[in-house]
Amino acid sequence: MTALNQKSTNFQKKSIIWISFLFLDIDLHKTSRIEILRHLAKRGYDVCLIGVHSKKRYNLKNSNIHIISIPLRYVPIISPILFGLIILFFLPFYVIKRRPDFILTEPSTPSFGFLWKSLLSRFMGFKVILDIRSTPVDARARQSFQFNSSVLVAKQMFDGITIITSSMKKEVCAKFNIDPRSVGKWSSGVSPELFTYEKNIPYGLELRKKFGLSSNFVVFYHGALRKTGGLVESAKAISMIKKKYPDIVLFLLGNGPALHILQNVIRKNVIQDKVILHPAVDYHDVPKFIAMCDVGVVPLPNLQIWRNQCCLKLLEYLSMKKPVIVTNIPANREIIGDKKCGIYASSSNPNEIAKAMVFAYNNKEKLEEWGKSGRKIVIERYNWDKTAKDLEDYLLKVKNGLIKW
Repeated sequence: MTALNQKSTNFQKKSIIWISFLFLDIDLHKTSRIEILRHLAKRGYDVCLIGVHSKKRYNLKNSNIHIISIPLRYVPIISPILFGLIILFFLPFYVIKRRPDFILTEPSTPSFGFLWKSLLSRFMGFKVILDIRSTPVDARARQSFQFNSSVLVAKQMFDGITIITSSMKKEVCAKFNIDPRSVGKWSSGVSPELFTYEKNIPYGLELRKKFGLSSNFVVFYHGALRKTGGLVESAKAISMIKKKYPDIVLFLLGNGPALHILQNVIRKNVIQDKVILHPAVDYHDVPKFIAMCDVGVVPLPNLQIWRNQCCLKLLEYLSMKKPVIVTNIPANREIIGDKKCGIYASSSNPNEIAKAMVFAYNNKEKLEEWGKSGRKIVIERYNWDKTAKDLEDYLLKVKNGLIKW
């Protein structure tokens, strides 16, 4: 048996359980977990995702991911604690049955759910990793406490930590006095096969016709509608330019806590025909909507919670060869740099976003050419195959004792 075949056989024997306090039927940010597990499965791993659902059990059609979805209504403070208790009492039996090589969890899952870890792992040899996709979104004491306690517990009890970007890794390691060499990094990624402009052109043209946008210049956003995401400022930017540039339209695809705020802004500024709010759609339909637009927009303000992110929607626009209006923050600079596919607004101030929209509009004949460099960025650095390999490399180092905690 060749070394390559031996390596492939070993991969087929490895098993991963991923635990996330994630409402699989509601939360839009489940994409990265689903995709990383899908691509780890392609690399020969047996993968299982344990999450929750609020109303409808979540199922993936034609998927190689085993999903355990726990019914649990969301109640602040209480629901995470209940999830932690379920993990505490259920997971040991499931671990004995499934015999995983790795368990990955997140700061959203209460750490007390792993009180049995030292005892079981000593006899079964599995490794537990804390995966950090973001630092606390706001300054609420409860959220910060849960995040801080999770990292401290991981530092003492777990076998490793993975983080989304180099800048976030630097921040977390400095704050918690962790050796950066012990921490892995895997970024967000994109499936270039799914997010391909040429394949989705016909759908994009149909959607433009459906929404009466065939002659409009469409600025597009998809994902969670957050209060701190720069979307209210983007709507106000449309209000500022609507008279001089009446054919520029902002299309927002998604849902979230800022929905009512956006509705009020739209009503107050009388821009009902200039800002379109559309409910979230299935992930596999998102490329069709991106194909409909002229440019994407990622208007994140220069806040600590966004500076160290790796924005998935930005990568998806780039994969679709769409130039993107972005704010000039480190997270966006790390991905785009000085490539033409990035149209930088100096800040998330409505006036600056409006300037960037007008710039894109005045250069619309160049957008197709500018977008090509974005696709190249994704292919080379942010496709899911590469991301899965980055995580796999770290997991194998942990398994082989090459990561010293």
